[in-house]
Amino acid sequence: MITRILLTISLALFGATAAFAQSPTSLGKFGDWTAWSYSGAKGKVCYIHSTPKQMRPNGLNHGEMSFFVRRSPAENIQSEANFVAGYSFKESSTATVDIDGQKFTMFTQGDSAWLLNTADEAKLLAAMKAGRNMSVSATSGRGNDTSYSFSLSGVTAASDKIAAECR
Repeated sequence: MITRILLTISLALFGATAAFAQSPTSLGKFGDWTAWSYSGAKGKVCYIHSTPKQMRPNGLNHGEMSFFVRRSPAENIQSEANFVAGYSFKESSTATVDIDGQKFTMFTQGDSAWLLNTADEAKLLAAMKAGRNMSVSATSGRGNDTSYSFSLSGVTAASDKIAAECR
């Protein structure tokens, strides 16, 4: 079941490249993060994944929430962060990733968010590896201010695993 869910998310996240993908293969669970790989149209793709430990405000139907970091050597992508919400974001809004006080801005489109400045990709991953906690805050299409807390336990090991697997 989890494989089917992750394949569906992969297809949504990575568009046409993933349309030719095989089912993702688990590379292991590392603390609160999992590592995965699949064969895409342009070659092997790996990613790490986690879900929030806490969602605010309480009482809202947040849907399925996920944070990913993807690696695709054939596309020259060493690190690409993506936050996927269980709802559509407010149009033309941004989301903010906060890792122990270090902030990164993401642009939103539909139910997904990516770093506004791709030059920050390596900085974000380094902050995740050095950090303890990560939060993502955003505004839903209905105007609700939302926030999600992620544990960073295991993110270094998961990231190292996909770096070794997808060279």
